[in-house]
Amino acid sequence: MHAKPSFESRQLAGEQPVPAGRTGAAAFAGTPGNDAAPARWRIPRVPDAVWRHAVWVGVLVIVAYAIDRLDIDLGRLPGLLGRMGSTLASRYFPPNLAHIAQPDYLHAVFETLEMSYLAAVVGLVLAVPLAWLASANATPSRRIGYPLARLVIMTCRSVHEMIWTILLVAVLGFGMLPGAIALTLYCVGFAGKLFAEAAEAVDPGPLDAMRAMGANPAQVFVFAVLPQVRVAWTGTSIYAWDVVFRAATVVGFFGAGGMGWYLRESVQRIASQDVAAILLSIIVVVLAAELLSAWIRARVSQAIA
Repeated sequence: MHAKPSFESRQLAGEQPVPAGRTGAAAFAGTPGNDAAPARWRIPRVPDAVWRHAVWVGVLVIVAYAIDRLDIDLGRLPGLLGRMGSTLASRYFPPNLAHIAQPDYLHAVFETLEMSYLAAVVGLVLAVPLAWLASANATPSRRIGYPLARLVIMTCRSVHEMIWTILLVAVLGFGMLPGAIALTLYCVGFAGKLFAEAAEAVDPGPLDAMRAMGANPAQVFVFAVLPQVRVAWTGTSIYAWDVVFRAATVVGFFGAGGMGWYLRESVQRIASQDVAAILLSIIVVVLAAELLSAWIRARVSQAIA
């Protein structure tokens, strides 16, 4: 057996000493003559805290620029509440409660409820097939139905319900019909978007299983999508009626009848106390509808779940 060369003999032969703690291939990784890859320069990673602070600084800069660009006088804000209180006390107090106790006005309140209910029901019925077509994971027509359904929903959402009312009143004349159609279009855009988003967020497993068994798109939607979105769609439907009712209280201001029609008539007569009474009644009715819809949502969610 040959003796292992000593440290001195390796040095005389021109070999580099092996660093302590390195053996095998790792011992010769940094020695001359080896083909080790050179270290690459990398961009230093910016800490997340720096990005967060940069975003906040950017938001504040944009806000300051907007205030300066719009010429908003912030010096008027401290006395705003005082001036508003003095104006309300001198012109709108006390409210003329006898004006809203008239039978005609009470009838207008019920008309507003009926208009909002009708618009919500029709809008929700139309929103269901649109949401089916507009959901990317369950649509039966990816090339035609999906973009068309998305376009209808976006069109209904992009135009405010007040603008719809003004346009329809100009075409159909004054009355409850333009208001009901305007609120229906608003409900279609509102509920259709939320319905489609809920359908796209479902678990894809049941959908894939149904398709693997040969189910058609309608069967996939009914038996795989609807069972997963029934709770979310129920809550959205009740909330949609709540939102539509709040919009129905003011569409009459533009000629669509209901409580808003009396509000417009009082404003034109500069009857400030009558306006205060009508606004107070709108607040009370909207709060009652909000509490009722919240109670119904809770009860229905418990029953379905």
